[in-house]
Amino acid sequence: MDAAGGEDFVYDEATGEWIDAAEAAARAAAQTGVEVRDAVGNRLADGDAVTLIKDLKVKGAGQVLKRGTVIRSIRLTGDAQEIDCRYEAIKGLVLRAEFVKKL
Repeated sequence: MDAAGGEDFVYDEATGEWIDAAEAAARAAAQTGVEVRDAVGNRLADGDAVTLIKDLKVKGAGQVLKRGTVIRSIRLTGDAQEIDCRYEAIKGLVLRAEFVKKL
């Protein structure tokens, strides 16, 4: 919707009001700003490489990931304590952030 002044407005379903697009973008960024931190407090982001700080038994795979194993290209899940990653021969691996350290 264009107003006479040329500003863009979007409908906010949560409040039931029309708000300007810049404010809507700021609200969306604030809501998706889940901060994920590793075992030593470093902030994690999509694409980071991490290393395991302890041996972990992988449920359902019958494997143990050893301490020091490097996991590349992680993805954040939206949960402050879980990261999604890939590791050879294990599909759908989700690790707790408390067991990894950013490289």
